[in-house]
Amino acid sequence: MSEMDGVKIEDGWQGPHYRNSPMLGFDRRKTLRHWGKRAFDISAAAMALVLLAPVFGLLALLLKSMDKGPIFYSHQRVGLNGTRFGCLKFRTMRIDSAARLKQLLEDDVAAREEWDATRKLKNDPRITTLGQVLRSTSLDELPQLLNVLRGDMSLVGPRPITADEMPRYGEYIGFYLAARPGLTGKWQISGRNDVSYDARVKLDVEYYQTWSILNDFAIIAKTVPILLSKRGSY
Repeated sequence: MSEMDGVKIEDGWQGPHYRNSPMLGFDRRKTLRHWGKRAFDISAAAMALVLLAPVFGLLALLLKSMDKGPIFYSHQRVGLNGTRFGCLKFRTMRIDSAARLKQLLEDDVAAREEWDATRKLKNDPRITTLGQVLRSTSLDELPQLLNVLRGDMSLVGPRPITADEMPRYGEYIGFYLAARPGLTGKWQISGRNDVSYDARVKLDVEYYQTWSILNDFAIIAKTVPILLSKRGSY
């Protein structure tokens, strides 16, 4: 065994040759626990979509009344075994968000350094007033319940990342790719945006190595109070 910041890493890890790693056997063998997790995802996500239908409708009306932009935003993320998928969110940014970000990073050195380090901005000029509310409450992520039904994501799992973020996982990328990204997870209940990137990687490794359905239930139970406290949200 080796360690990364106190987290034990399984011997025999193949680095970039993650497709040959025995860790991916979790899904390839279609074990009982894999199907149990998937069955729970489908039933819980379907129930949540039915119960939250009025919230979806209200937010859709508010977003449409704000400007002429789309209601949903789909961003390419990396999922199980490296599969790319469109991660759905309620749109929180202005229509000209790309131009605004480009201009900001060209003019503001501190903002550029923050973006390079975390891929996020605490004072993001692209976000609308309604978008700030949606993000601080994580309501913008509700459409990811559709991703869960489609099999792109799980209710609990690693934070969904972009292809550009993969090199930051280094030799530990296989731990991320061995599980479906989660609507919530250890990152969500451990400080969210207040957590460093190295700590995010550690949490994803830890999640894979200690996975159990009871741990998933515990993470879900801790998520609601964390969201209400708005800890680490921006």
